[in-house]
Amino acid sequence: MSRHARPEVPQPAHHRRRKEPLPWQTPKPEAEDPESPAKLAHILSSPSYRPAIEDVEFLDSDDARGVRLQLDYLKPDHLLREHGILDTIVVFGSTRITEPMAAQNKVTQLRNALAVNPADRELQRRLFVAERILAKSHYYEVAREFSRLVAEAGGGPGDSRLVVMTGGGPGMMEAANRGAHDAGARTVGLNITLPHEQFPNPYVSPELCFQFHYFALRKMHFMMRARALVAFPGGFGTFDELFETLTLVQTRKIKPLPVVLVGESFWRKAFDVDFLVEEGVIDAEDRELFWYAEDAEAIWQGLLCWYENAGESLIREVP
Repeated sequence: MSRHARPEVPQPAHHRRRKEPLPWQTPKPEAEDPESPAKLAHILSSPSYRPAIEDVEFLDSDDARGVRLQLDYLKPDHLLREHGILDTIVVFGSTRITEPMAAQNKVTQLRNALAVNPADRELQRRLFVAERILAKSHYYEVAREFSRLVAEAGGGPGDSRLVVMTGGGPGMMEAANRGAHDAGARTVGLNITLPHEQFPNPYVSPELCFQFHYFALRKMHFMMRARALVAFPGGFGTFDELFETLTLVQTRKIKPLPVVLVGESFWRKAFDVDFLVEEGVIDAEDRELFWYAEDAEAIWQGLLCWYENAGESLIREVP
């Protein structure tokens, strides 16, 4: 063969097709064993033959807990990166604080019911609670307006470097997602699977609404990209996220980030930080890990000021 002659090379095999089928591509013929089809069907229907990634019963077992933890982390992280989400402002607050119109309607209904049964102690209690919710319902609009400010910052609603992230539920979280939705911006919701049925609020971006199995992994995702935590009046869930964040900052387990408590009168009664300092269970400097605000502009300007004092920009450039 000359130096320039082309060698005789076979054509590349097709990536799927074969000229002759492999032996295992057809089941054992019934003519060779009349019981073969039934036996094969029994094998194919066995849980052991089901691929692990399709075996929900196995994936839900105690033995697969490690895999579930990984998946709870990996899927949201993959999709957040895929959609260009660099940083978040985490907003929390009560699921029970509804928008003003709904809160007023509830009060009206209970007042009408109490007018018919004025001695009903349970109706009296429910009306009192409804009136307290109504008194706080203006925070729904504050959260909504604040989220709009976040959405319109930077490069505008199409800029996903900094987005609002909530627990994806109703109430104050709905308000925060709604403000970004109103502005045409992306917004994230981290739901959690619970024993009873629940629904995410309708204002979370569909491609950024996640459902977690583990609270721990959900908490991790709240903190991983957080540039700030804004806490509106709330209950156990809000307190959980707030105090975990304060603990992480207090211990410097994470780099300090701004924490804003919206509604000073509520928070000073619900969380007496001065008492904790006086009792010696926290230090005086721990009072400086957060501050109070009342309206959307004050929250936003406070965050800008905090980062200016830190020599940074709230909205970071993409690395």
